[in-house]
Amino acid sequence: MRSDILARYAVSAGDLITRFEAITSEHHLSPVSDLLPVKSARIVDIGAGTGRDAAWLTGKGHHVTAVEPVDELRKAGMQLHPEEAISWINDCLPELVTLRRQQPFDLVLLSAVWHHLQNSERQAALRNLKNIAVQGGLLIISLRHGGKEHEGFVFPVSTDETIAMAERESFELLRQRQTGPMQERSRAAGVHWTWLVFRSV
Repeated sequence: MRSDILARYAVSAGDLITRFEAITSEHHLSPVSDLLPVKSARIVDIGAGTGRDAAWLTGKGHHVTAVEPVDELRKAGMQLHPEEAISWINDCLPELVTLRRQQPFDLVLLSAVWHHLQNSERQAALRNLKNIAVQGGLLIISLRHGGKEHEGFVFPVSTDETIAMAERESFELLRQRQTGPMQERSRAAGVHWTWLVFRSV
């Protein structure tokens, strides 16, 4: 992911922290919540932001690695959600250099991140996501559609192309579900989302 995108998040961190924490994980993850592991699992949340979802998942008995490359968000998350079952690391797509050194995960969560990757980066990102998922593990990705596409910050996303890319890396599609936005400003901008759930085969 380009450094200028991360810098833009750093500048807006104060506002983003408030916005992220105002949404409940139960609501945010409701399109896929029935597919989340029931028994204790190793989960990685890539682009974890303030750790809101990581904390919610640890409350369900899971151990979560929260990956957040923006220092301001990661440090805020460590203060807001100091749960021992959350391990914070600084890493970034598409390379995931640090994360790839860890044991594979039962669930890989990628929420509101994919549109910040250029199309040329996405296949390599999926290849690395495949490498960090156990066989039979799940990959959950949310895709942003609509709204203004900011040059160099928000890139267009095709659901069909994303599915095809994932299938090339031996991910099997389990679910495709469209949802509306959860924030008023996104609703006004005409943003909507597609949630994709894959199994690593």
